[in-house]
Amino acid sequence: MESIWTEDTEIRKREALAGDLETEAVIIGAGLAGILTAYYLGQAGIRTVVLEADRIGSGQTKNTTAKITSQHNLIYDRMIRTFGHGMAEHYARANEAAIEEYERLILEKEIACDFTRCPACLYSRTEENLLRQEAEAAKSLGIGACFRTDCELPFPVAGVTVFERQARFQPLRFLGRMAEETEVYEGTRVLRVKGRRVETDRGCVTAKYIVFAAHFPFVNVPGYYFARMHQERSYVVALRGAEEVKSMYLGIDRDGLSFRTQGNLLLLGGGSHRTGTGGGKEAGGCRYEMLRRRAQEMYPGCRESFHWSAQDCMTLDGLPYIGRFSRRNPGWYVATGFGKWGMTTAMVSARVLTALISGQDCPEADIFSPRRRFTARAAGELAIHGAYTVKGLAKHFLPPGGPDCPHMGCRLEWNPDEESYDCPCHGSRFDREGHLLDGPAQTDCRRRGG
Repeated sequence: MESIWTEDTEIRKREALAGDLETEAVIIGAGLAGILTAYYLGQAGIRTVVLEADRIGSGQTKNTTAKITSQHNLIYDRMIRTFGHGMAEHYARANEAAIEEYERLILEKEIACDFTRCPACLYSRTEENLLRQEAEAAKSLGIGACFRTDCELPFPVAGVTVFERQARFQPLRFLGRMAEETEVYEGTRVLRVKGRRVETDRGCVTAKYIVFAAHFPFVNVPGYYFARMHQERSYVVALRGAEEVKSMYLGIDRDGLSFRTQGNLLLLGGGSHRTGTGGGKEAGGCRYEMLRRRAQEMYPGCRESFHWSAQDCMTLDGLPYIGRFSRRNPGWYVATGFGKWGMTTAMVSARVLTALISGQDCPEADIFSPRRRFTARAAGELAIHGAYTVKGLAKHFLPPGGPDCPHMGCRLEWNPDEESYDCPCHGSRFDREGHLLDGPAQTDCRRRGG
């Protein structure tokens, strides 16, 4: 089912690329990160074109819960201990500035996208100390944060960490308006990138700067992003007749939920799992059914209006990769690994990449660099990710049954919630007929053994 954002928003259709083209910069992917980067590069006087295989906003942007926040789960206390106060401050400053920049653009361009300032809260039904520590860490970095023991949720909590002056909005209305100030070619699938040439099914684009902003980079070498990230799915139901919440909430407990109001609907999210694993009955039941059950427990008599799911790229250390793609390709740049925070990070990406490409000073780039220091947590996550990949590849050699992913050959798993074949290795997804839904795979898959 489509998200609520697509229900009342239609973005103007663009033509496909009509042959070879030369430009200063080319961006692969017309989601929020790609469009915003194109906009700011244009403001810096750099001619930029955007290539999109499908339609503007047809990827992950349309599936967000659309929270614009610097509160990214329990991150600041850990970041200070891992990278130091200075780099953690760069992360906090960049995300706080992103919220301000959204507001500035929306007011300046008079974009009707339901932009609303509101607090963003982390809650727990059992844990207090972690929330207190996170509030103190955020405050030390200049964020307006505090710890409380009460909130408006329909159940008791042990504590709540509150970030003030965060925001929410209607993302596709914003995206559609910003896309009007960029040069976008839809229906133009990128097939390969070599040096300064981006080869598509509609012609070649030659550019000095190439930005990979299509969620998960499809180029495996250099960069090796397929080994440095995995993807997760999470689920949302939009409810009528549920009590409004004025703040946005995210639970830090294993079964924690996400709450956020949009108009007369309550968006209830949860059920996150690694793509290609844990999506079926063996995980305790359907993810949507779990959310519906929890909804009735909290808001008896509420009714479902929409349901949808999202896919998020998760990095080894929990921080996005924004910057130069690799040492071997100095003109290539990347924005990926946004985790659950794609709206804020899209703006951060656009501003960081624009600064790097146009030669502006950008001290915040250090914490987002794909070449930042490899941490102990990253090493542990790399081992876990490697185990999933080995398992997925091993299934490839089993007798024919399920289809294999054309990206690197891992055996696909059936997800009954979305009725899709999902890759447990790198997160590519296909419908029941084998048509590509999500990358990094670039082609449809074929069933083995019928």
